[in-house]
Amino acid sequence: MNLIEEATKILNEAENRNIIVRVMGAIAFRLHSPNFSWIHEKFNREISDVDFVTYSKYSAEVTKLLEEFGYRMERALAVYETKRRIFYPNNRKYVVDVFLDELNMCHKINFKHRLEVDYPTIPLAELLLEKLQIIEFTKKDFIDVIMLLREHEVANNDSEAINREVITNLLSDDWGFYYTATNNLKKLKGFLVEHCDISGVLSDSDIKNIDEKIGFILKAIDEAPKTMKWKMRAKIGDRKKWYQEVESKR
Repeated sequence: MNLIEEATKILNEAENRNIIVRVMGAIAFRLHSPNFSWIHEKFNREISDVDFVTYSKYSAEVTKLLEEFGYRMERALAVYETKRRIFYPNNRKYVVDVFLDELNMCHKINFKHRLEVDYPTIPLAELLLEKLQIIEFTKKDFIDVIMLLREHEVANNDSEAINREVITNLLSDDWGFYYTATNNLKKLKGFLVEHCDISGVLSDSDIKNIDEKIGFILKAIDEAPKTMKWKMRAKIGDRKKWYQEVESKR
């Protein structure tokens, strides 16, 4: 099954019913980077599941919608996870994850008042943060991020741009997230050299464009005023675990 087409059908039907649902994950990166989707193709980036986010008030409606599409919810998980629902098709070959109000994995991203900003994906800033919050940053995560950065500018708004204020506001109040995100951005610079420059997948101008945006984001994060909470946690540093352990979604 083409999961991009399946996700798009679900999103369209949700829109028809006035249910606020947005897609995230690899599908969102692909949909929001049409001019550079070839980067996914060049790196053979596979899409293996579907990730949505909605508000809690739409939870029952989203469940009904997905059941009409033939999915069944993992009831046992819903007992323990108040902010997440997992659905499977009949063949159970992939997962449809539905997050409610927030993404709470290695670090937390709150979507309050943010899902209305963009369609059909979550806003670009949160799309980037979704990847930067990952502790075990893998090649597929690098690929998604470089595609997003190549497609979009970094600005102080959400209009087809990665809103740096959203990023700096969050990371200036959460040292743990800051530490993970900035480390991942620095690793991304190395990935550009090791996997993009040498392989020839990206041109010199592509690499320069992405590298400059990474530098711009890092500079904005570094220069943003930090809260007292951030400063106090920074004194402890990585001597204490700064992230949450995440079990496999499967």
